[in-house]
Amino acid sequence: MTPIDLLIEARWIIPVEPADTTLEHHAVAIKDERIVAVLPIGEARTRFDAAETVPLPDHILIPGLVNLHCHAAMTLMRGLADDLPLMRWLQEAIWPTEARHASHAFVRDGSLLAAAEMLQGGITTCNDMYFFPEATAEAFDRLGLRATLGITVLDFPCQYATDADDFLRKGLAARDAWRDHPLIGFALAPHAPYTVSDKTFERVGALAAELEIPIHIHLHETAGEIADSLRDFGQRPITRLEALGLLGPNLIGVHAVHLAPEDIDRLALHQCAVAHCPTSNMKLASGTAPITRLVHRGLSVGLGTDGAASNNRLDLFREMRQASLLAKLDSGDASALPAHRALRMATLDGARALGLDGQIGSLVAGKSADITAVRIDEPDAFPCYHPVSHLLHVLDRRCVSDVWVGGQQRLKRGKLLQITNTELLGIARLWQNKLRQ
Repeated sequence: MTPIDLLIEARWIIPVEPADTTLEHHAVAIKDERIVAVLPIGEARTRFDAAETVPLPDHILIPGLVNLHCHAAMTLMRGLADDLPLMRWLQEAIWPTEARHASHAFVRDGSLLAAAEMLQGGITTCNDMYFFPEATAEAFDRLGLRATLGITVLDFPCQYATDADDFLRKGLAARDAWRDHPLIGFALAPHAPYTVSDKTFERVGALAAELEIPIHIHLHETAGEIADSLRDFGQRPITRLEALGLLGPNLIGVHAVHLAPEDIDRLALHQCAVAHCPTSNMKLASGTAPITRLVHRGLSVGLGTDGAASNNRLDLFREMRQASLLAKLDSGDASALPAHRALRMATLDGARALGLDGQIGSLVAGKSADITAVRIDEPDAFPCYHPVSHLLHVLDRRCVSDVWVGGQQRLKRGKLLQITNTELLGIARLWQNKLRQ
């Protein structure tokens, strides 16, 4: 028998690869943080000698979920301002609060709360965009969350940096400090076309090519953004980015709500990725992204929660469900974005957008053991004919029982292993009192 570190046995496994596959009474064998095999339980027991076996007879195993767009630290502003359109929400509530309170401690503590929420909801990878990325790295490292952290860039001063050069200098220093960490990577994150100049975009594009890292940007989120770009630059934002050389397979356009046919053509031509944030788009009344058209054109479309200040949950189970239902409503086609495809968006497609699909996003031999276990043992979840349908339309994040990142368990029977609820509640109450003042 072959010695391994861990054998996880489950009622069902949905590996994402091969597509449209559900395996019954199978197990995942893990050694040295990687998946060795996915095979029937009986065969696994005779083939492997596991140091630890975890039987999950009433569970579905899926790849760890990938949150393709988040502002983790904004969890401290959850519910601070609701029922406002994007620009009023930013100008009247978010930016003034950040000007008073954003700091290394604010970002570290907000990111701890976010990381805990994400892990408890089955999210094992987060693509984040915020200030003080070194503070986010500290929080995610403590809880063991895999992450790509944005080197945020703006062309105006804020509490973190004075100008675009300062943003880049500080962000690149954070990348250098964390460059050897096995779970932490970095992206360049120019905030949006309406906050970044052509000169800065050109520098971002050159740096992304030199460092071979993604570009993470809010793009075509509102109709107002398009109108302002036509007024100020004489072209739509995607056309402007194409002219500046930023469109490419490493670009992740967040929201991508207001897309004309020529915009979709450009995104497809350059093989860009899109981070779809359906709940945030609805809550801010930004609009409905044309996801079925993007998928049909072959773009990698992942799912993001956005920040808890505009969602107000970091919950990819809800995003999968919302994405599927919105696609059906928008297209008039009940078969649009079926359950297997929505799960792929929340896993493999998000990983591909980050350039991590060789490491994570599906349960196949050779990949990192980023795994989420979902309970299906309550009467309100039965009968169950199609487990993947249940993931979307019946179960929710409260059903997540166990989570592994790189083969290391982070959540066990619903309890985080790296931090207590007492500490998390203390952090939340401390900052709530500060923000109230």
